[in-house]
Amino acid sequence: MSLLRDLPASPPAMLAAFGDEALLRAALDFETALARAQAEVGLIPATAADAIAEACARPLDVETLAQEAAHAGTLAIPLVNALRGRLPSDVAPWLHKGATSQDLADTALMLQAKAGSGLVRAEGARLSDALAILAERHAATPMLGRTLLQPALPITFGLKVAGWLRGLDAALARFEAEQAAAIRLQLGGAAGTLAGLDGQGQAVAERMAALLDLPASGTPWHAQRDGVAGLASSLAILVGAVGKIAGDIALLAQAEVAEAFEPRVTGRGGSSAMAHKRNPTACQVALSAAVRAPHLAATAVSALAFQQHERGLGGWQAEGPVLADLFQLAHGALCAMAPVVEGLEVDADRMAANLTAAEVGTDLGEAETLVARALAEHRKKDR
Repeated sequence: MSLLRDLPASPPAMLAAFGDEALLRAALDFETALARAQAEVGLIPATAADAIAEACARPLDVETLAQEAAHAGTLAIPLVNALRGRLPSDVAPWLHKGATSQDLADTALMLQAKAGSGLVRAEGARLSDALAILAERHAATPMLGRTLLQPALPITFGLKVAGWLRGLDAALARFEAEQAAAIRLQLGGAAGTLAGLDGQGQAVAERMAALLDLPASGTPWHAQRDGVAGLASSLAILVGAVGKIAGDIALLAQAEVAEAFEPRVTGRGGSSAMAHKRNPTACQVALSAAVRAPHLAATAVSALAFQQHERGLGGWQAEGPVLADLFQLAHGALCAMAPVVEGLEVDADRMAANLTAAEVGTDLGEAETLVARALAEHRKKDR
């Protein structure tokens, strides 16, 4: 992670959720849960599970592990070696019993995705509620509608905001469904057969799932990555929905239009060369995310074909960084735009003046009714 590069795009909480310490903690939690679950079904002694849990509770050096993982090709190899070095010789063989490196990697990634989903969900609800309030406040505020970037017919600002709200709510619903389908435990063993678990693999998996608070999977999904691809795609769609809002506000803030502006924040939105400028900096964050997100999601979709045989080469290994970036971009875009919508400066007089200057009449059609309908749909989803 580079703070100078990453912090402008994503808040610290999400960077931490996908940071080195969180990944290592998730990997150690996997090994602890595996040992505890196996002890519960009698596969290993309870004293061995206690010793493994104790070894996993003590910190490991991230930099050393990173260098060794880069050499080994996977985090699991140096991590398991380091943990076995902490265990008595009669306990060490019980560690990582019946698991494979991909089990650890996938489950750790899902634990991080679960944490990230909570952050996205909270900030998404904040932005959605702010849009609903703004739409209701301006349900009858007339303004010029624009199509193909040219003056069209009268609308209300509330109707424009209601469109933003419906797009965001739909994207959040899609994200909710995809994360529920994707985020689950992975335990299959070396070739996805649950070998080495004495016929109790599913029982172990179910206990691990309970310990880690992750849904269990009916079968291992080492080479079936549609869940990850769906989650990645939903994050990209969510970023796009937020980017739509940012793009419209940035256009409304142009001096030639001057109908809506980001709230004034000391030290934000200025120019190093032009003191008169008021740049839509939060919109910039969201739009930058919207440029990047589709291509990241495309990587996850492309990886579907690179899951050769029972466990693939190159496909699933590409997903972790991509999913981390998508969570960071989605959360960053939401966090940037929520305070903008909450404090948006709306110049209703300028909207009216621009509408009059366009000479397109005053017929607002059923704009207010459509706003009311959109708000009713939003409130129904909230229940």
